[in-house]
Amino acid sequence: MTSTASARLPSTATLPSTVTVRVAAAEPALPALPHRKVLRDWLAPIATRNTPWALALVVFDIALFTATMAVTVLSRAPLVQALAAVLAGFVIGRLFILGHDACHQSFTPYRRLNRWLGRLVFLPSLTPYSLWEVGHNVVHHGYTNLKGFDFVWQPHTRAEFEALPRWRRALEHVYRSGWAPWLYYVVEVWWIRMMFPSRRVMPTRRTVFTRDCLLVSAFGIAWIAGLVALAFASDRSAWWMVAVGFALPFMVWNGLIGFVVYVHHTHAGVQWHQDKAAWSASQPFVSTTVHLTFRSAMGTALHHIMEHTAHHVDMSVPLYRLKRAQKLLEAKLPGRIVIQPFSWRWYADTARRCKLYDFEAGCWTGFDGRATSEALNAAPR
Repeated sequence: MTSTASARLPSTATLPSTVTVRVAAAEPALPALPHRKVLRDWLAPIATRNTPWALALVVFDIALFTATMAVTVLSRAPLVQALAAVLAGFVIGRLFILGHDACHQSFTPYRRLNRWLGRLVFLPSLTPYSLWEVGHNVVHHGYTNLKGFDFVWQPHTRAEFEALPRWRRALEHVYRSGWAPWLYYVVEVWWIRMMFPSRRVMPTRRTVFTRDCLLVSAFGIAWIAGLVALAFASDRSAWWMVAVGFALPFMVWNGLIGFVVYVHHTHAGVQWHQDKAAWSASQPFVSTTVHLTFRSAMGTALHHIMEHTAHHVDMSVPLYRLKRAQKLLEAKLPGRIVIQPFSWRWYADTARRCKLYDFEAGCWTGFDGRATSEALNAAPR
């Protein structure tokens, strides 16, 4: 059960005074949220894994990626190549979502099969399986929206932002502009934390980290080398072939994943925390996630990854069961789950509002420190 609510901004805000979002109504007399174990018990009958279906999804998406890449490299029409490359980038995202499930051990009932399938479908996105497993499963799911732990789209306070070097403040403006999720993800997540991360970023050193980085590096080199060889064999520009056959799909994929992780946990009605006790008391597996809905079939095309509350409540629910799991949670937890119908207007408004975070007031602010959302539960003083 949900309702449509209007969140009025403080008078100091320079943005429009209201924004309409479909969000669970904030009723003061809501009953206590059941323990997470209870929620998982609700989902247990749904969280069954189906190996044939999982394998069929892998085969289908690999075939789709192969087909889109074939059109990209074999067509002689630049516009057709570019359109096919964009579609290939989207399919890389679909393959990644399959790998994301495998990494959670929710794709099939078999741990070894999940690991091999995960590494396979992560190859086009050049994602090292073991490093993603640590950064996502352990850090992000273990400490969602807890500052100092969950690093993805972690907001600065105004004091932190003003202490940054000028170039870094400018980069934060770009990252939070709404049009650069691709840049944020490729720099801050993929390059810094996934590809041979430094000891400062990843103090723990494991042989499997290096092996997985070498694996995706070898795949990327082979991908580019194959495009160059095809260009020479067909008397075409190697630069263009690499640009359209590798760089464009890879950037589209990074834009897709950067956007997805942004909208999953950035919302005027979603709080970040810096106090671990307050964060734990806030039931973060429900309160820090957004269920983004679409009028189109986009949710299905993204393998239901937008049914994100159910995923955070129980990571063992396979992607092909998430829609049912989310529906069950929303029926049993009226007034608890943030449900946001997607529109570009909403996305642009969120990007304008959610620049920095005031942890004492419990609200988002602009780069000038002025509140741009209603205060949620303020941090303890």
